[in-house]
Amino acid sequence: MLFVFIGKDKPNGLEQRLAVRPVHLEHLKSLGNKLVAAGALWDDNDQAEGSVMVLEADSLEAARTIFAADPFVQQGVFASWEVKRWNLAIDHMAGRG
Repeated sequence: MLFVFIGKDKPNGLEQRLAVRPVHLEHLKSLGNKLVAAGALWDDNDQAEGSVMVLEADSLEAARTIFAADPFVQQGVFASWEVKRWNLAIDHMAGRG
């Protein structure tokens, strides 16, 4: 099953996001093929304001546990975050990025 993570950064949190980012990226790499896609959300001023990640997991609880281990979550980059089961209806991601 696929699950999507939507995290919204704390206000004025860009400096903290940038400081934690290297460890966050290493964590994402450690997930291997379980991680389907990941990237930052951008505001109208081209500043990161959050993250979206898509993960394959056996259950909602397993997905929440994996996402909760992310350094952005653990080190308080996000003001809020949620995990939802997600159904991929159309996939035109190949070759983009």
